[in-house]
Amino acid sequence: MTLHLDDDELVSCVACGLCLPHCPTYRVTGEESASPRGRIAAMRAVQWSGAPLEGDFTRFMDLCVQCRACEAVCPSSVPFGHLMEGARETLASDTRYQPGWRRAGYRVLGRHRLLLTASTALAVGQRLRLVPRRFGLPRLALRRRPLVATGNDVWLFTGCVMDAWMRETHAAVMRVLAAAGAGVALPGPGAACCGALHEHAGLVEDAQRLARRVIGAFPGEAPVLVDSAGCGAALKGYGRLLGTPDAAEFSRRVMDVHEWLAARVDALPVPARRFPQLVAVQDPCHLRHVQKAHAHVRTVLGRYADLVELDDEGLCCGAGGAYAALHPDMAADIRARKVAAIARTGAVVVASANPGCAMHLAVAGLDVRHPLEIVDEVIRDGR
Repeated sequence: MTLHLDDDELVSCVACGLCLPHCPTYRVTGEESASPRGRIAAMRAVQWSGAPLEGDFTRFMDLCVQCRACEAVCPSSVPFGHLMEGARETLASDTRYQPGWRRAGYRVLGRHRLLLTASTALAVGQRLRLVPRRFGLPRLALRRRPLVATGNDVWLFTGCVMDAWMRETHAAVMRVLAAAGAGVALPGPGAACCGALHEHAGLVEDAQRLARRVIGAFPGEAPVLVDSAGCGAALKGYGRLLGTPDAAEFSRRVMDVHEWLAARVDALPVPARRFPQLVAVQDPCHLRHVQKAHAHVRTVLGRYADLVELDDEGLCCGAGGAYAALHPDMAADIRARKVAAIARTGAVVVASANPGCAMHLAVAGLDVRHPLEIVDEVIRDGR
């Protein structure tokens, strides 16, 4: 059996072990099979020695959160995220790794009307106390106020879960962009889902189909701003995912919203007062390790709030897109370390620029907000 992997990428790991302290699953289990180099050894055994896909190999691959913290510290620049996606692509196509019920769930993400309808049903269930809190869902809205475009200086990517469950975050982001003097254009239904979760699950053809839809939803040359770290990383990776010049050009237009605002922070209003509470900044993995845009959050948010850093070197919180739902026990163990790091800061508010992280941490009782929701609150209170 051959995996969807490049041998040159696979051989680039020298098993030095510098990644081990930064791997969340290794830190919880202490097992080599739950480390990046252990997983790469398993990939080599399949690719080069014909080891079976079923059984241990599938478990090793599935337990990875895909936080890519290992890439940030690897002296050999091993593209671990790419290797993991290739391994899961083989599992999804050649085994029962992605059963029908999971595939159906991923398909819903790209069908926005269906997702909105399902989200409203979940909101009703919450009011009737039929949805357990352990599911980690925020309090969903029964009705969603429509977003209204304000111009064409920049686009705002709205996506699936962010639009269905956190549309008020989009509204706050648009108000902050307006305060910086930017008119915001909104995409059509083609931008219903970026395909990040599909790619992470090995459903590469589905991810490619969604990527082509997204690209078509953003004509012109205006920057495409993203307020969800995972979505931003996916959109910036379309050039590699599709391998076309158009996709690469689109990816060059994509910016995390804080990345765009940081270059224009002086255009934002001077605050009449600062945010009244100390704010701990939690870096989503795909903002810190993949986009490497986490410093921009501090540039923008630090203008309006007193910030405190965590002492855990940016370790994953355990959300991992769909990971927390599929591996709740491991995700909870990883989260416990993040919650302890936040507690050591003394902050009562946490800023996180990714919906999965925000929901996962909120289940632990934390007050988690998008950084630009905090900025928006301070600006509005000062008027």
